Amino acid sequence: MDEFYQDLSPMLFYESEPFDSEDHLFELKFDGIRALAYLDTDKTIIKNKRHKDVTNLYPELNNLHKQAKTRCIIDGEIVVMINGKPDFFKMQKRSLLQDPFKIQISSQSYPVTFIAFDIIYYRDHFITDLPLIERKKILQENIVENNMLVISRFIEKNGIKFFEVVKKQGLEGIVAKEMLSKYFLGKRSKAWLKFKVYGEDDLVVCGYLEKDNKTIDIIFGRLLNNHLIKAATINTSKDKKLIIDFAKKNPSSPLFPNEDNQIIWMKPHLVGKVKYMMKTESGSLRQAVFLGLRDDKYFADLKKE
Repeated sequence: MDEFYQDLSPMLFYESEPFDSEDHLFELKFDGIRALAYLDTDKTIIKNKRHKDVTNLYPELNNLHKQAKTRCIIDGEIVVMINGKPDFFKMQKRSLLQDPFKIQISSQSYPVTFIAFDIIYYRDHFITDLPLIERKKILQENIVENNMLVISRFIEKNGIKFFEVVKKQGLEGIVAKEMLSKYFLGKRSKAWLKFKVYGEDDLVVCGYLEKDNKTIDIIFGRLLNNHLIKAATINTSKDKKLIIDFAKKNPSSPLFPNEDNQIIWMKPHLVGKVKYMMKTESGSLRQAVFLGLRDDKYFADLKKE
């Protein structure tokens, strides 16, 4: 088998806090679907990080190989851009489509772009042992950009200031990469770090589902137009005993429809602080993390606010 077509896993990031550095370059963290694009002389094959061939999902990317001067494999992110910003939810809808007709229609309504930020195979061999800054140069020299394929830009030194600008613009975050780092296929390395922009919110605890001896799934709600709606389900061990004890003394009928019938519902009273990436169109929270119960605020306070 041609080594060019073997299943490869992209290099992964550790999460960290923003910093400045002479040894790192800083790029936008694009909110989309991570993928490797195999650009052969006569065809394009795109695989996600689980090795699934997703080429047919994005027909508008079928000719990316024509933008490469030499056969190569590039690492990047597939994104849907709306008003100049990546829209993860439209991207997610695109990635879940199966019907060929709907895929074709969506490719015209919400076309995707492949944003390349690394190259791992070039001129018939892997170049993963080359320093990142050299791979960046090869990527720039080998790829001709168009609307469907663009190269990620980067800045040097000023990671903190860059993060603050990204945060103000409502983008997902930034990444930092050591300029001299190798590319470690399928591995998570501290040579690559990501800094995510998080929001925080106070949500009411509505119930829980026992998962194991250590953790529970907490069902959180939020007020929207004076109605309590589901905001997030978060698996955690934090404040488990306090929540279970309160539920035993303050049971409630189900607060949200179509939920697991094993959920233990409770009177809306306890309030928890939650960190999250972004709010969806329905008001739920993406990538939510429970920080702990508040002892200075309760549901009645949320209603006043």
